[in-house]
Amino acid sequence: PTYKEYVTMERGKRVIYTIILRAIYGMLESAMLWYKKFRGDLESIGFEFNPYDGCIANRIVNGKQHTIRFHVDDLMSSHVDPKVNDKFLIWLNKMYGKHGAVKATRGKVHEFLGVIYDFCEKGVLKLRMEDYMKRMLDDFSVKFAENDYVKTPAGNDLFKKKRDKPLEKERKEEFHSVVAKGIFLSKRARPDTQTTNSVLATRIKDSNENDWRKLVRLMKYLHSTKNKYLTLRMDDPSRILWSIDAAFGVHDDFVSHTGATMTMGRGAMQSVSKKQRLNTRSSTEAELVGVDDVVTQVLWTKLFWEAQGYPVKENIIQQDNKSAILLENNGRRSAGKRSRALNLRYFFINDQVEKGNVKIEYCPTDEMT
Repeated sequence: PTYKEYVTMERGKRVIYTIILRAIYGMLESAMLWYKKFRGDLESIGFEFNPYDGCIANRIVNGKQHTIRFHVDDLMSSHVDPKVNDKFLIWLNKMYGKHGAVKATRGKVHEFLGVIYDFCEKGVLKLRMEDYMKRMLDDFSVKFAENDYVKTPAGNDLFKKKRDKPLEKERKEEFHSVVAKGIFLSKRARPDTQTTNSVLATRIKDSNENDWRKLVRLMKYLHSTKNKYLTLRMDDPSRILWSIDAAFGVHDDFVSHTGATMTMGRGAMQSVSKKQRLNTRSSTEAELVGVDDVVTQVLWTKLFWEAQGYPVKENIIQQDNKSAILLENNGRRSAGKRSRALNLRYFFINDQVEKGNVKIEYCPTDEMT
């Protein structure tokens, strides 16, 4: 009642307009205000931001690189000398401690944005999400016995869209929620589930009993492999290796599917699994479209890594289709009757090959990651 005189009617609803004196957490404007302030503060003490990722910054301290990466106000700092991190923590508290102490964890195991980063083994990073998977399984309405086991996250009918009874509202919402959680997991610590999640994500609007069975199969696989995690190791910081392949015409509308992994030694540092956007008439065309699906990520990775201070000598794409490799290396000159009508944009990779930004190599199918 105190504010009754400020109430106005708009479209039959009572409205009060207010002036916000402080940014409200969760608003887009708040996030931007915070980012601009934090970035400005970091730049004032010598940090330079990576132009290819606005949440990663570097500076040189005592001749060695100090790197931070952050998401809103969660931050990971690394330097070869622990004292540099100590001083940085003091600075953070000086700048922002009045709103609440900036707390830090030290050591070789860290939880950052829902993922456990395990540096205990020298030269190796283990990305673990066992607790996250346990919560997913605990919250899932279907329960599994200890000895329930499947070898793979999907059967050979994964891409087949079958007519079946639509899911009722409650299970449809659960389907959506579990697939979203699964995508988060597959992008961080379990890339072996990414293809299954990418296909199930296309079924969220019209999910049916057949889709539900596929989701149950995926969850049973996570139950069977709940102690698995992603292990990364770098052998040569100047060599980036991509494996890119296409499964020709596997979807019901005969569209192909692109798969790719990127590594610098051991483990998939990046992975891609996506339905292609157009129909192709041969596996060669599908391979060419597959490379086009991933090439921006291939080129971004090189640019990002070089901006981190590591020159890239080799940026390699491995493929198992020699005809596609000819098209990518030679462009239109290698186009035959079946590939002559391909859109010019799919020869963008040829331009990048000629500029030396990427190199195409043959890799036998059985050896492709």
